[in-house]
Amino acid sequence: MSLQLTINYPKSLPDAIGKTREQFEQESKWAMAVKLYEMKRLSSGMAASLIGVDRVTFILKLNDYEVPLIDLSEEELLSDLENA
Repeated sequence: MSLQLTINYPKSLPDAIGKTREQFEQESKWAMAVKLYEMKRLSSGMAASLIGVDRVTFILKLNDYEVPLIDLSEEELLSDLENA
């Protein structure tokens, strides 16, 4: 069973950003999924499923949002190097 999220927005919003209604809604879903992934709330597979694409497509699109696939802190990188 899947649930549905409804978001109200002004009718003029898609036009204001130069998108069709469909483009705006699809871009909004992508932005939400990417942000939840970036916040480490969703895995890449779960985020891809939310949008309705495969995991590879989601991962390749992360660059468009300037979100790294792997986001390690300097400490984590140094720790990984020391343990290698």
